Order: sequence, then C-alpha cells, then structure tokens
Amino acid sequence: MKRSAFAIITFLFIAFAAKGQSIEEIQTSKDYIWGTGNASTLKKADNEALAALISQISTNVSSKFEQLTEGGTNGDQATVDETFKSVINTYSRATLNNTRRIVIQNEPEAVVMRYIKVAEIQRIFDGRKTKILDFAQEATRAEKKAQVADALRYYYWALVLLQSYPDGNFLTLKDEDGKDLLLSTWIPKQMNDIFSNLKVSMESTHLDGDLKTINLRVLYKGQPARNYDYTYFDGRDWSNIFSAKDGTGIVELPVLANARNLQLRTEYMFEGEANIDNELAEVMGTVNPISMRNCALKLEGEEPKPGEEKTEDVQLANADSAATTNSGMRFLSAMESAAYEDAMKKVESAIRTRNYDGIQSLCTESGYDMFNRLIKYGQAKIVSEPQFKFLECNGEVTCRSLPMSFKFKSNQRTFVEDVVFTLNKEGKIDCLSFGLNKPAVDDIMNQTSWNDTVRNVLINFLESYKTAYALKRYEYINSIFSDDALIITGSVLKHTVANEGQPMSKQAVKYTRQTKSEYMKKLQHIFRSSEFINLRFADNQVRKSGVGGEIYGIQIKQDYFSSSYGDTGYLFLMVDLNNPKEPVIHVRTWQPEKDPNFADRLKPLLNRPFRRTRSTYISNVKDI
Repeated sequence: MKRSAFAIITFLFIAFAAKGQSIEEIQTSKDYIWGTGNASTLKKADNEALAALISQISTNVSSKFEQLTEGGTNGDQATVDETFKSVINTYSRATLNNTRRIVIQNEPEAVVMRYIKVAEIQRIFDGRKTKILDFAQEATRAEKKAQVADALRYYYWALVLLQSYPDGNFLTLKDEDGKDLLLSTWIPKQMNDIFSNLKVSMESTHLDGDLKTINLRVLYKGQPARNYDYTYFDGRDWSNIFSAKDGTGIVELPVLANARNLQLRTEYMFEGEANIDNELAEVMGTVNPISMRNCALKLEGEEPKPGEEKTEDVQLANADSAATTNSGMRFLSAMESAAYEDAMKKVESAIRTRNYDGIQSLCTESGYDMFNRLIKYGQAKIVSEPQFKFLECNGEVTCRSLPMSFKFKSNQRTFVEDVVFTLNKEGKIDCLSFGLNKPAVDDIMNQTSWNDTVRNVLINFLESYKTAYALKRYEYINSIFSDDALIITGSVLKHTVANEGQPMSKQAVKYTRQTKSEYMKKLQHIFRSSEFINLRFADNQVRKSGVGGEIYGIQIKQDYFSSSYGDTGYLFLMVDLNNPKEPVIHVRTWQPEKDPNFADRLKPLLNRPFRRTRSTYISNVKDI
C-alpha cells in the first residue's frame, strides 16, 4: 500500500509539471469531485478511479438518501453503509464511465483521474427520475385497462427505483387534475387498491392422473383481468409463478388435496423480468425487497366437482368471448364447420390424453412441426371446455381460440395463452399461434370500415409474428421481410455527461440501420443462444394507407423477454397485405417510447406511393 501511495504521489507530481494548473485546480476546487486509480493497465486504473469517484459521490449526496443511509457520521465526515454504496454504483455502469478523464501516467504503471463537477451530480440522477415517473404513468394506464400484472409490475419497479433516487421521499407526480401525488405513499396505496379489487374463484376441475387442474376465474373490479400473475401454496411449498390471461388461470394440485380457501399470493415484484432494463436489474439486486402484505388472498367458493362448471362463470366467459365477435365478421355455421370441428375434437382428445399418435394425419408438415414444438414441448393442457368457433378467410379456416396452459422446461413459469389453429381447405392444421389479448383483437375488429378479410389477416399476421419468435421460426420470419426492407433496431443509452460546459442529454437511443441479411444473421445467433424468447404485445394502433392498396402501418407495444436479455418499447411495422397469404414487411423500426403523433406522422407517408414511403420513412423516425 505504501508503494502504491508513493507511486500516485510521484505520478501526480509529474503530471502537475506537465499539465500545469488543470489537475491541481480540480483537486483543490470545491466545484469538483475526483478520484484516482493506479494499476498495470489503463482499464484497471480507470476502474479504480471510478470506484474512488463513486466513494466521493456517495459521501457528497448521502444526506439526500435518508431512506438508505445508515452510516451516520465519523467526526466531520459522513459515512454510508454498503447498501448505499451499491445503490450509487448502479449509476456507474455507463453514466460515470462518461465522466471526464485525465490519463496522468500511461502503462505499464498507469494512473488515471476521473472527475465531475459538483453541479453536474444532480444531472446524473435526472435519468433515474424520468424512469420512475415513466413507470408510474405506465402502471396507471395498465390499471385502467385491467392489466393487473402490468400495473403491479410497473408500480413496484417505480417504488424500487424511488429508493435509488436522491430525495426520493419527496418526488411527486401530477395526476390528470394537476394535483401533486407523493410517490412514496401514493404507489403503495395504488398497489393495495389493486389487491383489494381482485377476486379469484374456482370455475371447474379436471383430473389428470394423480393431479387435478382447477380452472380459475380472475376478476378485477368485476371484469376479467387481462393479465394476472400469482403463486399458490400447495401444502408443502409455494408454486412457481402462474400467469392468467383474459380472466383465466389454473392451479395444479394432487387429486386428494382440497382447494377450498387455497392461499394465493399476487406476484408484484417481477424480478425475473427486470432484465428488460439494466439499471432496474442492478437496483433490484441491491436494495431490500419491499413487502406488500395485502398481496395475499384466498380462493373463493367451493371446489367444483370434475366435469362441473359454475353457471355464473360460464356466462361471464361466454359474454367476454362474444364481445370479440361484435364486428360483423361471420363465423361458419354448424353445418359448414362440421368437418373442421371433427378435426379439432380429435386434437382436443389428443392433448387431454397426451396420446399424439394420430395427430400427424391431421396436420400439414409445417403444422405438425409447430404442434410438436408448441403443444408437446410446452406440456400444454386445455384449461376449459372449448366452444369451437370457425372463421373462414381466403380459403383458410381459423379456429379461435383454445385456452391452454404451458410449462416449457427452459422457463420456470406456467402461463395461459389462447391458441389459434389455422386449417387449410382439406381440414388439416397448417399453423398454430398464440392469440393476441382481447383489447388488441378488439382494436382491429372494431375497424369496421376495413373489410373482414383484412381484419382477419392483420390479426393472424400479428399472432404469427409473435409466435414465430417463441418457436424460433427463422424461415418464416425470413419469408415475411422484403429483400430491401428498411430495418432499424434501437438500444437505449444511459444518460451521459457531456463535454465541459455542455448539458447532459436526456435519454438517448442509438439506432442501427440494418439490411435484411444483417438482421437475419443476428436473429439466427439470438435463436441459437437463447433458451426461450417471449414477445408480449399490447396497445396496438393500426392505420391504413390511402394509396397502394392494402398497406398498413402498425405501432404496437412490445415486451421482449428471453433467457439472457429483455427490453420494452414500441415496434413499428409497415406491412403490405395486398396478397393476404403472403404478407410482406417493408419497414420495421423500434423505439423505447410510444410516438404520440403516430397517426399524424404516418398520414403523409401512407398517402403517397409506397416505394417513396419506404425510402422517406427513415427521416420521420425520431433522432435517427
């Protein structure tokens, strides 16, 4: 240690002589905070300098983190505990890497100094404030749509990040009436209100060997919860996370167990999904979890006997599904759909008994491959008595929808999805996909000025696109992008400190324009390196071109989760549906935030010849 200290002093003396007053002014001025590091390489020395700088920043701002600091003082010096230092360190990964640097001595005995103006420290935290407010606002929007899981996730993430923000106890958000809401108390209240408005009851029971599956009806404020995550106590331990969709969930218990008053716990932390944001993941791994006692609830009512369904729940389910058909789109009559229904009943029997021997004869080659990868590998179970409905479009028949639960080996989560089957003219299954959630379907279905074919094709396209990533259907994705497609991917950059005298930028996005071959090559690598990929779509907007036939612009919120990476943002697709059987994507872009002027921005683009549209769209994507 003495040798290191002597080396630093020596190098600083040399640097002062070489660089004049600049280093000395920084180190003696109260306007700067600085740290130095020495090591055999510049990189290691730089990391040591950053660590020293972080320690100084921790001491400087400790008084503003009352909810985290426990160290008190030592004489005139403030002290902070390790948790607090770790929280400050969550800002260092990118933000502090962009503070100003002076190389005092080069390798092999490198010395580096990192420094920052005291006045700029608050700017480091501004990005965290923006993220907290964005999460809180996103949670409010999700709650209004009965997206319970989304609302709780964003509320909790905002609450966690609040602990990593200076004066977090005093941060406010304005409501619709302009009233300031104190987040530290308002967010827990909102979460507790959600818990209190949940009702989970038993709908039906199905036996499966020595296990039984109990179908649940999940209501929020009396309406089906669009999504809801939970665990339950099976008598020995808490289960893995289960995900309900559109008011339907399940629990799995030994046959002899009684589900009456079964204990449930509403999931609200979503630690497994926090990797959609690196800063968030770091903070969640640093601060103590926040306990919400009101997340616990019990199943209501008596357990139904096998084969018995509660009348009230059946009526609710039927009313909910009927709402998706009030668009004038025609379902096939019983006589027209007889052959298709016969095929689907065989599929239902095979899934229930797990006897798949006869399935191949019911499918095309591609349909059989998808069935194996989705149904067999996903350990699918049918979670309610299906009421098959068939919609004909362009010589194909779509069977919507068969609610199933899935439990993939690589993903410790059981979730419910509506599975959509597409059958060809011969009645063979040609495609399987995860259905969009009800609000997304409604948004397209209710566009009654568009013809039935287009609405159906749009829904099928988005469902197939979403499922293709889950099943890693490389060839399908390759086929739907035009060879000269405009593909722009984006990555969120952390807030950075600019050069001397320049203000820090707000959240920035690095956009990368790729050719189709570049995008597909990268996608192939992602498929090989990821155990699972899950896209979750919501909040879609679709606009039609005024020229060029069936050209559509789609803006849709996408949550991307995989075994190694995650992000959330808004996907824009410009799709040519002039050939309904062969949709073509000409433009695909991504950005972290919703474009509030989507419709206005798109209007001039969609009302000009399409070739010009594609070539000029790039200038209309913000900040490219």
